[in-house]
Amino acid sequence: MTLAGLFIPLITPFTAGGDLATDALERLAHEVLADGATGIVALGTTGEPATLTADERETVIRICANVCREHNAPLIVGTGSNSTAASHAALRDLDPGLTAALTVVPYYTRPSEAGVLAHFRSLAATSPIPLIVYNIPYRTGRTLGADTLVALAETPNIIGVKQAVGAIDETTIELMRRRPADFAVLAGDDLFIAPLLALGAAGGILASAAVATAEFADLIALWHKGSIDAARAIGHRLSALSSALFAEPNPTVIKSVLAALGRIPSPAVRLPLLPAGESATMAALALADEFPPAQKFRIH
Repeated sequence: MTLAGLFIPLITPFTAGGDLATDALERLAHEVLADGATGIVALGTTGEPATLTADERETVIRICANVCREHNAPLIVGTGSNSTAASHAALRDLDPGLTAALTVVPYYTRPSEAGVLAHFRSLAATSPIPLIVYNIPYRTGRTLGADTLVALAETPNIIGVKQAVGAIDETTIELMRRRPADFAVLAGDDLFIAPLLALGAAGGILASAAVATAEFADLIALWHKGSIDAARAIGHRLSALSSALFAEPNPTVIKSVLAALGRIPSPAVRLPLLPAGESATMAALALADEFPPAQKFRIH
């Protein structure tokens, strides 16, 4: 299995009172798929999974799975932790019909690179679904070198990496050169999607694309078709939007913009996150107005 295209890590909408807004989640999932996303990611970091109850996480997966079946679209689910045993248990509980599990590099404990490799090899050997490694060192505290990333890419049942290292660095360039042909490198930093596509990335897992789905889908398609000038032009516009949407901790500004646009019922987040400030929201909203959604799903 290979992955290509635009995958959107959905926010988890809440009511003004802080409850899970299930109808809004379903509408948002339909909207992004109708607007051109290849698939969606449930319970990624953008979805605030650490603040959800077990029942709420199950509800999010169920809703997203139903929508993806209706659209015949892939569903990736975020799971796993810095405990190998707990990650095994979480993977065992997933529906084997899911497309893949987005599984983070073990965080906080900061294992060696050899430990990270052993962790993922152990998970891949028993997981009922393929794994996508989530490489995000500024959250995990663990950087991975090219040799480790290539070794992960060569591990059976690991089909891709969400590469979110905050730059197009030497390791990323070497990974792009050495990766197996059937291993998908997906951009995980919205700001760097265009240069990573230029290096040959299969696509991206991009939170900003919830606000401008059709345009991010077009950006990926244009790079894959070799339409460089058109891709560069839209990439410059989208980079400004991404910068504004990440001006405060993710997903606070995205939620504020989606709420202002009437696509979710409130901008509510759960502690320790705080709602985005007015200035950040207005700055992002001004840029978002340039990218109206193709499909008009709105809360009434």
